[in-house]
Amino acid sequence: MQDTSRHPVGRPLSACLTAQVGSHDKWALLRDLTIAAEDFGLGHRPLSVLKALLSFWPERELPSTPGGAIVFPSNRALSERLSGMPESTLRRHLAALTARGIIHRHDSANGKRFARRAGSEIGVAFGFDLSPLARAASALERAVTEVTLRRERIAVLRARLGMLRQRLLETGAPEELLEAARLLLRRKCSEDVLSAIVSRLEAELPTQAPDDIPALTVSGSVPLSASNTQNERHIQESDRPYSDSESAQQPKVTPLETAGPAEKDTRLTVPMIAETCREYRAFFPEAPKGWHELVAISQRLAPMMGIEPPVLHEAQRIMGPERAAATLLCLLERHAQIRKPGAYLRRLTQMAQRGSFSVFSLLSALSRRPDAGNCQLTI
Repeated sequence: MQDTSRHPVGRPLSACLTAQVGSHDKWALLRDLTIAAEDFGLGHRPLSVLKALLSFWPERELPSTPGGAIVFPSNRALSERLSGMPESTLRRHLAALTARGIIHRHDSANGKRFARRAGSEIGVAFGFDLSPLARAASALERAVTEVTLRRERIAVLRARLGMLRQRLLETGAPEELLEAARLLLRRKCSEDVLSAIVSRLEAELPTQAPDDIPALTVSGSVPLSASNTQNERHIQESDRPYSDSESAQQPKVTPLETAGPAEKDTRLTVPMIAETCREYRAFFPEAPKGWHELVAISQRLAPMMGIEPPVLHEAQRIMGPERAAATLLCLLERHAQIRKPGAYLRRLTQMAQRGSFSVFSLLSALSRRPDAGNCQLTI
């Protein structure tokens, strides 16, 4: 007995097994073209027209054989699928797709779009050939890779620009240069423009400052900022002085932070940290297999704890990525009692710069506590 209360969802298995050699998923091609649209000189309106054309092709797989994927909708049918787009606008976008080589016109003698059948198959068709899109699949993949890398480099440059501007605010740089940096952080700029302003800001720093700034590298494990406004909020918040209440509470934590010299941290091991600090397992159940995984875990935990990326980068620069990751996991152990983790990490970074902070002593204090190894950290 057949159950008619449910409709089958998805593609049948036979359709997946009988895909033509040299064919490509039309929606995957459209997604790649959308990502790399700027490199192809296309906007969102021509992409909408292309999506409507693809919807007239009955199969999901788009063949790459010339003339093997011809659709022949009328302008009225296309306009209906595009929510009533005027035909003059439609023709302009079709011409743009044709000029970029995304589609090809296969016109009849009178310029009409139609098909003639020979039995159950289409003998000849006149309309728009979509096979050029399938033949450009490899070029689209390369373009998507280049666009992704360029966006990552731009995101790193924007973060670096925000860091440099923050430091120059403290050293008294020219106001016009700082204002230009502020405006660029609010705009969508090219990689060349950002590199130029970053070079100008680096030239204004003291001689030792450029070495203190992390190098321009793109790491797959470092999450980038989601929006430019995060840099602006950090600029407004991070350079404020410590309040009197925070300064008054610092003596309470000084004995713990100066429990031992920094040289003890050479004895740190990943199993020791993973066994002592257990709160991170609520987010990452699997134990880290090495320092690179531990650093990646700490970088993903930092925004959850309310620690801004520049504060984490400064800690990694002074302490080193491994010691900073261990410190972050220790802070997570008593996160409920730490009022401002970002301010606390800045304080530990300052102590590490003076050589009076030891992560090993902090872990030792954690391991001596009966309640899952928590230490008394307050701020």
